[in-house]
Amino acid sequence: MRRRATGESTSPGRRLVGAFVVSVLLAGCTRAPAPAASASPPQATASASDIPEVLATIGTEKITMADIRTRVGHDLDKMEMRYRRARHRTVEMALQDIVRERTLMAEAERQKKTVDELVVAEAGGTLEPSEVEIATWYKENPNRTGGRPLDQIRPQIADFLRSERQKKASEQLTQRLNRERQVTVLLQPFRLTFNDEKAPSKGPRSAPFTLVEFSDFQCPFCSRFFPTLKQLEQQYGDTLRIVYRQYPLTKLHPYAFKAAEASLCASEQGKFWEMHDLLFQDQARISVNDLKVKASRLGLNQKKFDTCLDSGQFASQVQEDLDEGAQIGVDGTPALFLNGISIDGGAVPLETVVKAIEQERARQKP
Repeated sequence: MRRRATGESTSPGRRLVGAFVVSVLLAGCTRAPAPAASASPPQATASASDIPEVLATIGTEKITMADIRTRVGHDLDKMEMRYRRARHRTVEMALQDIVRERTLMAEAERQKKTVDELVVAEAGGTLEPSEVEIATWYKENPNRTGGRPLDQIRPQIADFLRSERQKKASEQLTQRLNRERQVTVLLQPFRLTFNDEKAPSKGPRSAPFTLVEFSDFQCPFCSRFFPTLKQLEQQYGDTLRIVYRQYPLTKLHPYAFKAAEASLCASEQGKFWEMHDLLFQDQARISVNDLKVKASRLGLNQKKFDTCLDSGQFASQVQEDLDEGAQIGVDGTPALFLNGISIDGGAVPLETVVKAIEQERARQKP
């Protein structure tokens, strides 16, 4: 249960929203929240020297951390990165909650109202959807109603729309109060730095925004994001640099690794993005022979391309991308990062990336 300071009601109607979302919209499960942490620090702490440099000896021979890193350094780096990201996310979420609670409660005290009343006022005086809004939502979302008649699920739709209106009003209220009370968040988002010198890219390196995509040419979700990438390119032009990193999930997509190599063989002849587009436009045909046919369609030097592909000339570069992606915690495709900040959700819609870009633009303002 969330705190009342957020403006969210805990009425029976609100609980129906959760049931409706699970049964009709999400069809998924979530883990129960952990108990609230104590404000007092834990009594048990780890020593800074709990892992010494010399870990064991065999006679006069020493086994050191350098030996461990040679054996499992890649795994240790992945664990460290996941910890850093999780720690930052925990701090970030707690900070957002505290700022929201304090601004909302201060405003509620000033106006002599409850937080819920502030949210309702922000929504225009009511959170209740009209019959027209309910009927319109029902008509526009046939795939989310399970084929049930409107009369049967009208209460659930009303709860859902009420929840959405409440959420929107709460966000608007929070943003307005942050401006009025001159809230300044000094904590920056968690950013990653990529080694993308060899990666294909389009757009100037001086662009204020860089979108790095770890992708798989056989992944249907990556194909779904492909048109969005085109829209972003058109909308932002030279202000957006797009970097493509190879992340073929070979256990799921047996042709993806060779397709990744083919794109780099095409890149060697200056046609990466043309090959990129052909691969996503026709994912059903990406066997080695199909890849060579695509090279022919692009007018590449066929002998040079075939030799490149057959010899595995760029296999090591594909593997380097895989290793770097795994190290930073990429566990699916497409994985998107804007100026090093993760955009969660995989094949997100255009508006999600646009929102991330505009948020980054606001951070860049002096």
